[in-house]
Amino acid sequence: MLNNNVGVDNYTYPLLAQASALRLSVFEGKLIHDHVLKAGFDSDVYVNNTLINMYAVCGDLSAARKLFDESPVLDLVSWNSILAGYVNADNVEEAKFIYNKMPERNIIASNSMIVLFGRKGNVAEACRLFKEMPKKDLVSWSALISCYEQNEMYEEALVLFMNMIDHRVMVDEVVVVSVLSACANLTVVKTGTSVHALAVKIGIECYINLQNALIHMYSSCGEITTAEKLFDAGHNLDLISWNSMISGYLKCGSVEKARALFDAMIEKDVVSWSTMISGYAQHDQFSETLSLFMEMQHHGIRPDEATLVSVISACTHLVALDQGKWIHAYIRKNGLEINSILGTTLIDMYMKLGCVDNALEVFHGMEEKGVSSWNALIIGFAMNGLADKSLEMFSEMKKSGVTPNEITFVGVLGACRHMGLVDEGHRHFNSMIQEHRLEPNSKHYGCMVDLLGRAGMLKEAEELIESMPISPDVATWGALLGACKKHGDHEMGERVGRKLVELQPDHDGFHVLLSNIHASKGRWDDVLEVRGMMVRHGVVKIPGCSMIEANGIIHEFLAGDRTHPQINEIDNMLDEMAKKLKLEGYAPDTLEVAFDIDQEEKETTLFRHSEKLAIAFGLITISPPNPIRIMKNLRICNDCHTAAKFISRAFDREIVVRDRHRFHHFKHGSCSCMDFW
Repeated sequence: MLNNNVGVDNYTYPLLAQASALRLSVFEGKLIHDHVLKAGFDSDVYVNNTLINMYAVCGDLSAARKLFDESPVLDLVSWNSILAGYVNADNVEEAKFIYNKMPERNIIASNSMIVLFGRKGNVAEACRLFKEMPKKDLVSWSALISCYEQNEMYEEALVLFMNMIDHRVMVDEVVVVSVLSACANLTVVKTGTSVHALAVKIGIECYINLQNALIHMYSSCGEITTAEKLFDAGHNLDLISWNSMISGYLKCGSVEKARALFDAMIEKDVVSWSTMISGYAQHDQFSETLSLFMEMQHHGIRPDEATLVSVISACTHLVALDQGKWIHAYIRKNGLEINSILGTTLIDMYMKLGCVDNALEVFHGMEEKGVSSWNALIIGFAMNGLADKSLEMFSEMKKSGVTPNEITFVGVLGACRHMGLVDEGHRHFNSMIQEHRLEPNSKHYGCMVDLLGRAGMLKEAEELIESMPISPDVATWGALLGACKKHGDHEMGERVGRKLVELQPDHDGFHVLLSNIHASKGRWDDVLEVRGMMVRHGVVKIPGCSMIEANGIIHEFLAGDRTHPQINEIDNMLDEMAKKLKLEGYAPDTLEVAFDIDQEEKETTLFRHSEKLAIAFGLITISPPNPIRIMKNLRICNDCHTAAKFISRAFDREIVVRDRHRFHHFKHGSCSCMDFW
């Protein structure tokens, strides 16, 4: 046009500025602006407005504001353009300044401010502005409903929507999507169905965003069949549709259907992978979680935070330390931010796998430390037998200005419980109520009962249960039963055990503890009676299982297990262990065997407990000085605990066992729990 000497006018430049805005090319926009100045069109309000809009859309708000301030003439479009720029940039203060300076506040400007207030969580200001508006349009109502929905005020969103209907305001797919999201979060399927009927009535049900919202709403409310019908009948379905359906299947527990749909997807995004991986983790399918994550890596998909949290949690449950460390290294190598959630998950993993130093390194490297991060450290120290460090970290937490919550005190009382600090436990329990104004729940009382019981103060523990202002749960009574067995109070143990069996007849652990109490007194008829009760109630004892990671592979052992491919090598190592332990002075604790069999059979049974099989395998496959790390699904028995101490000295190896309650770090013939567990 310029080459042909065709003149430009005040209609040409706005078109060019709009094109630059669409391309998000501020460089081209500035060239157009320079040309405007040379051609003398800088006083034209139409030209200036498109330039202000171009700079605002491209994110150069300083240039937009400079042009706005220097413009000789401003109209309503000028004000709306600069306001829209600040709204899109989430700059509340400047947006409010411009809005308050506007000579005429129109509906568009007010709607923009409501949207901004909603995004920034200023619900009260959004409501005030909505009420002050002399005129409201569809966007006004939609903006405030969306504001409520974004800020998890779902009931208010539904009430306002009903008010909107009463005012006979025409609705569109945008407002219906927000309302359906509120229905999904409140799980009010009847209301959601009514909104669905309204969408059909006014003919907007074919919009893809609305179809996705309906699939999400029905699946979130457990109506997975209805969601399936919508999905199968849908036209032009997009990735969100597929991801919503996968998420719906997972919420309803249909993991296999979710995976089948996932595998059928021609195209997958990071949300698809994250949803499926997180779903596996949420349904305790941790091996599948890791396997799918590795497949995701093979496809070159960069994981998001939700994926990494799920995968790290899977490593924790599988005792997959090597893989957990690899994922931590991946996060660092790729420069991913370790925020409070991801950092806390890493701390939790390292603590639960006995790597205290690694957990501390993560904690100190975090810029943002929330209460959950401190809690993970406090609980982790206690779990690893470092009660002093746990309580020290609690003091540091308070000095840092972080307010402890109920979970914090579970960790603090747990630290006192693990080390038998009765007076310290009482002090923290009282400070929780009096200083921090926190109401103790059943977990706090359970910690105190366990603390008193482990310390042999059985009468005081029972009195505390009877004085509780809330009804004691079975875990609290179970702590007392365990203490009765530990300290040989058979009379109280039988009384508490029978009470627990009545309260929860399907719990295997209580039956087993009561049976063991009878067995320790040689009352085999009573043992048979308890086992008969288990048969009548269909109660099956959970078998002891120990897991150990070697060369990136998780190995599981059950008591008496002979299925492992290296069983012959394990048997040879067990024989070597038996010889060395005998020289060290170890004698099997046959009281742990609750069967009426001869002494030799009892000793043989003891030596094939899952922990000992895992330790034998660890001695074969894990080279020193690497620790042998084992996770046990139940409490480690007295005999295995004693044997592990002797093995650590006889073989000069560090052995780390995480049982149901805590960590045991065995080294040079002693344990970090100091035989108090």
